[in-house]
Amino acid sequence: MQVDVGTYCPLLKKSCVKLECAWFTKLTGTSKNTGQPVDEWGCAVAWLPLLLIENAGETRQAAAAVESLRNATVRSEDATRQVLMTGIAQMSLFDDPKLIGDQSNGGS
Repeated sequence: MQVDVGTYCPLLKKSCVKLECAWFTKLTGTSKNTGQPVDEWGCAVAWLPLLLIENAGETRQAAAAVESLRNATVRSEDATRQVLMTGIAQMSLFDDPKLIGDQSNGGS
């Protein structure tokens, strides 16, 4: 049996039936390699390697963004901790600290 290269369906074990197949899917987007728009029909099984590579790239980008956010949060927490520690150190310099609302020390 003579089959054109790239049209044989291993699931049906015959030539691709295109739109009659539930797995024949339209892929729309932008090519990462060329930047050109992509608007193609093809077999979902054949699209899998391309989509898995794309998914891995997006996952790496998300992980990098999360790491960047984590680093910014740690820097912010360190700065806040430093400000609080400085404030506590300055409060200890007062001779007679009074609590707000403490009637015994003349507070209001």
